[in-house]
Amino acid sequence: MEYVTLGKTGLKVSRVGLGGIPIQRIDAAAARKLLDSVEEAGINFIDSARGYSVSEELIGGAIEGRREKFVLATKTMSRDREGMARDIETSLKNFRTDYIDLYQVHNPSLKQLEQVCAPGGALEALMEAKEAGKIRHLGLTAHSPEVFERALELDWVETVMFPYNIVETQAAELMERARKLDVGFINMKSLSGGAIEDAHLAIRFAAANPNVSVVLPGMYTPEEVAENVAAASDPAPLSVEELERVEALRRELGTSFCRRCGYCAPCTVGIDIPNQFVFHGYLSRYGLADWARGRYDALSAHASDCVACGACEERCPYQLPIREMLKKVAADFGK
Repeated sequence: MEYVTLGKTGLKVSRVGLGGIPIQRIDAAAARKLLDSVEEAGINFIDSARGYSVSEELIGGAIEGRREKFVLATKTMSRDREGMARDIETSLKNFRTDYIDLYQVHNPSLKQLEQVCAPGGALEALMEAKEAGKIRHLGLTAHSPEVFERALELDWVETVMFPYNIVETQAAELMERARKLDVGFINMKSLSGGAIEDAHLAIRFAAANPNVSVVLPGMYTPEEVAENVAAASDPAPLSVEELERVEALRRELGTSFCRRCGYCAPCTVGIDIPNQFVFHGYLSRYGLADWARGRYDALSAHASDCVACGACEERCPYQLPIREMLKKVAADFGK
């Protein structure tokens, strides 16, 4: 396993980390076996979130007695001081630890990021917890390039987690800027939420970028751990054949794959279009039906609310058939 320094945090982390979404599928005994395989493979970076139902708890139970072998990261959607303070305490309890290495603001919009940084915002609680030794470093996760760019202007942001994969390369220039600023880049969605079935190629592609600090695929079996570590550890550059497959995948998924760039917004009836497809991916590819339905149901507008005006399709830079895609989402979720 290769280890790198995670930007200005100074943390030494494995080139491959464990993404904590899929662990929700398994029980405590299976989680323990998963973390056994993670440790044996040399993976020391683990990421979860308050929003991933039992993920923090399963990880906490599985690493009990060997906490010092791992770099723990988690995140929360809380934007104010009170909510953030409460979530930090919950994460500490779930992980069964007295400190968390990296605590991240989870996917804020630009407006929400302003709230985080304003008086009474979540940043106050993060700084207080950091001073108390409850958390060591601060980061941010995003799906919007605009939020990524803004994060690089904030001196408290030590890491950024953002999608980067074969079909989502919109942040390539920002990743380069992050490296120059010594902001660690955590690569989420390396398999594009499961849309890319060739995991070996997807991991190889992400790991080949020197601006990626950690490749963070979601895993819930020892077999996946072994496969992903083998892919990321292959030192050979991408071959001509692999590059041809990369281009073939881009052509294939480019006609039906949402890259969450946000250019389709605003929807005339208030549908958060990218999130419709995010939760549909969890439903159809991750096997997390209950979790996906809960989050989909919580959205203020659903795919079935689409009035087929077509304004979103006119703005989509990838010419996606958004109206037809929303019909599929509505049919599968039942609303």
